[in-house]
Amino acid sequence: SPTPSPSPTPAAPVRPVLTLAQAEVPATVDLSAVGTRDWVHWGLRGGGSTVRKRNGSGEIRDEGGSGTRGGWDGNQETFSWRDGAPVESVHDTATGVYTCGTGSGFALAVAGDGKLRTVRLYAGIWMARGRLEARLSVGGPSRTLRLEDPHTSRSAEFTVRFQSPKGSRLVLTWTVEEVLTGHCGSVGLQALAVH
Repeated sequence: SPTPSPSPTPAAPVRPVLTLAQAEVPATVDLSAVGTRDWVHWGLRGGGSTVRKRNGSGEIRDEGGSGTRGGWDGNQETFSWRDGAPVESVHDTATGVYTCGTGSGFALAVAGDGKLRTVRLYAGIWMARGRLEARLSVGGPSRTLRLEDPHTSRSAEFTVRFQSPKGSRLVLTWTVEEVLTGHCGSVGLQALAVH
């Protein structure tokens, strides 16, 4: 009789990984280079405008958030790309979106697939303290960073490294924790890229 073949070894479960770091934003960000898998840019043509990587993985999800979004064209840094849709190519746009008031903000997600991924979020504040929370939908500890300026606008490049099983998500919330002016203390969102 034939010798039975050995049973395949079951795949080891994916061990969740989540780290969060903050750095200065380069003067110009090339989304085509930093978002080799997927990227999204907000605000090119106003508060409701998005451009994303043409034929990208589709991992990035804009899940809304609270507050009304407005568009603006005043970031200290600029963004460029060569592989976008519906706008294929842009060189040095300073556009983004913002939302005012304590508790207002943005909710974003990136799909997990079991592999270690690097996500870069380009975001800022204007006369406010912003709070970024990163967590995995499968549970475990969350990571939090803050960005604050009581006098003017400020931006940061937040880098998230995560690994989570297929079907799970990295969840990012970027919200106004405190308004530091009598006017529109706000958080802003420019782009998100996955490598």
